[in-house]
Amino acid sequence: MAEAASQVLLGSGLTILSQPLMYVKVLVQVGYEPLPPTMGRNIFGRQVYQLPGLFCYAQHIMKIDGKSGLFKGLTPRLCSGAIGTVVHSKVLQQYQDCDKTEELKQGSPAQQKDGPSSFDRVIKETTREMMARSAATLVTHPFHVITLRSMVQFIGRESKYCGLCDSIITIYREEGFLGFFAGLIPRLLGDIISLWLCNSLAYLVNTYALESGVSTMNEMKSYSQAVTGFFASMLTYPFVLISNLMAVNNCGLAGGCPPYAPIYTSWLDCWCMLQKEGNMSRGNSLFFRKVPFGKTYSCDLRMLI
Repeated sequence: MAEAASQVLLGSGLTILSQPLMYVKVLVQVGYEPLPPTMGRNIFGRQVYQLPGLFCYAQHIMKIDGKSGLFKGLTPRLCSGAIGTVVHSKVLQQYQDCDKTEELKQGSPAQQKDGPSSFDRVIKETTREMMARSAATLVTHPFHVITLRSMVQFIGRESKYCGLCDSIITIYREEGFLGFFAGLIPRLLGDIISLWLCNSLAYLVNTYALESGVSTMNEMKSYSQAVTGFFASMLTYPFVLISNLMAVNNCGLAGGCPPYAPIYTSWLDCWCMLQKEGNMSRGNSLFFRKVPFGKTYSCDLRMLI
């Protein structure tokens, strides 16, 4: 219990610190570009037109809403993080209790056949982690939807999703129970694929690419999980983008309705449209943001069309 409480406190602190970053990222993901491109240089020193980066974008928000404006949607996000941490830890604890019960019935601890690096153990642990994450995502997704809509209403200067209780009532009244789970399927798929890719790649790297018994190699193994996790998150980023777009799609806010944004019939329809437009990585980078090739800038909608 104490461990879960410390995880909640640590997670809440990280959530508060990262809130401005997520705020800007969500606005970029939905296609909101309030500032015109400027001439800059890419990583190779070549002059290119670039869209405003994280800091310029944040300064624009602060000019309109002040510093506190960067923390819109923080309350539901904190609720999501705290509840998700508790659910995640409870599910894993249930698995651990089942293992202890099984060991007591057998009379001795279960013996591992191939050691701690066996692929069977990786599958078992990954499956348990998948169930824990999926349960946490399922329970907290309504708060995630409220968080995104609280941020996106900056575009049209609405105040439809301000308080947590008012937002819950609004979603239920206008969209029913299913409205709380808009964008859930691509989010779950992205989490599951990312988890399996990360753990499988880490196992392959640690088992076949790095030799055991060498101190430097053992140190490298401790970093392989982080590296493969980053690689997996890059590959599954389109699921994150589509989930966020579906969460605000046709919700009554200017940022999720025509003429600003199209109405998608499903998350697969959203996937096809983004792929056709070449926008599957929109919002993935917040520092070096060049203007997409062949796109024009509209000052009326303040976005790329």
